[in-house]
Amino acid sequence: MSCTQILNGIQVDCEPSMGGLKVVYIANSSDVTDFTVTDGQITSITMASGKTFKTYSFRRNTASMTSTLSVDPANGTSVATDVALSFLKQDTQKRIEISALSIGELVLIVQDANGRYWFLGKDMPVMASAGGAESGTAYTDGNRYTITLQDNSKDYPYEVKTAPASESDTDYVNIESIVTPN
Repeated sequence: MSCTQILNGIQVDCEPSMGGLKVVYIANSSDVTDFTVTDGQITSITMASGKTFKTYSFRRNTASMTSTLSVDPANGTSVATDVALSFLKQDTQKRIEISALSIGELVLIVQDANGRYWFLGKDMPVMASAGGAESGTAYTDGNRYTITLQDNSKDYPYEVKTAPASESDTDYVNIESIVTPN
């Protein structure tokens, strides 16, 4: 028996689309106690008492999010999403933070350059898959830390609904209420 899916089609999108990431918010997986999915979007995120997402900022054109679909006819599909981050200038504070990220079980909210927010860690915690530190050779080379955080999931990242559709709409995430800015 075949699986029947409801297909709706995709229209040509004439809006501009920019690549890259603006900011990434990261929390320990255990700090998120619940979230709600409504109509294919994350519409609420509940944090443990006193816990928030932490803000990770970086320079333009130094971060990306890439999702790769793997299809196995016998076992189904899965999606690996890599969030690659680069932080300029090696120093002790960044080294300690990168080390903590490299062993953590995490959840992420990623804001892309188009202003959309994406939730990673829905099915399993996000974990580091690669990283590095480099001094550069020439004066114009980068001196930085890099880390790649990977989400393994049943599906592509879910968009986080961040604005109410109307005054009576209560199903949305107020990002400012769950994030600690730096």
